Amino acid sequence: MEIKKVGVVGAGVMGIGVGQSLAQGGMEAVLVDVSQEVLDRARAEIRKNLRFQGMFQKDAKKEDPAAVLGRIHFTTLLEELGDVDFVVENVPEKWEIKSRIYPRIDAICPERAVFAVNTSCYSITRVGALTQRPDRVIGMHFMNPVPLKPMVEAIRGHHTSEATIETARQFLRQMGKDCILVNDMPGFVSNRVLMLTINEAVYVLQDGLDTILYSIEVLYESYNDSKYRPCPLLKKMVDAGLHGRKNGKGFYDYGIS
Repeated sequence: MEIKKVGVVGAGVMGIGVGQSLAQGGMEAVLVDVSQEVLDRARAEIRKNLRFQGMFQKDAKKEDPAAVLGRIHFTTLLEELGDVDFVVENVPEKWEIKSRIYPRIDAICPERAVFAVNTSCYSITRVGALTQRPDRVIGMHFMNPVPLKPMVEAIRGHHTSEATIETARQFLRQMGKDCILVNDMPGFVSNRVLMLTINEAVYVLQDGLDTILYSIEVLYESYNDSKYRPCPLLKKMVDAGLHGRKNGKGFYDYGIS
């Protein structure tokens, strides 16, 4: 299946990166979020990223930022996903949000469309059960920043078909990326190692940020293993609104207003 038009649900950090990568790969992207303010911020961030990307990728294909942005449609309406070939969902790692999105896009998107769950911890099988197309649901854990990271962790749900896996590989190739395929276990591979390491680092600091907390909580609930118990300092910082680079406050002052 040729992938020409892709829906991107959620215009946060990951959605911005995915939308930019899609447009740079020559695909048309429909970037959806609930707020026009968020979409305006996403547009500005993508424009800035395109201007500075050459500083980090000397061999990057040079293209007018306006032309790349012209392949991204910004909208608050999920209904505009009615003719997409593929969807990448990037909403916050909160089940109450994800569980509301999938029945809606399942009813809107064409039957052929594959859904990629951009998650670091939630079960792809559980997400697929929210739809009438569990065989066309696959996990796709992008690394941040998306435009600069060539590898993606792809997760096979219980019902994910071989055809869907091949479509996902083709989709990633069009973005200039490759993937490793892993099984549908909480945290998959990267986060079972990464979140444990980060959490332990916070414990070390405590003895002498929101997404991390959400992910480690899911791992703790899923495995019921005390090694995944969120560090109290991590929870305290998130409660205090210190979300790291997301808002410029955390273990460092990032100078973001």
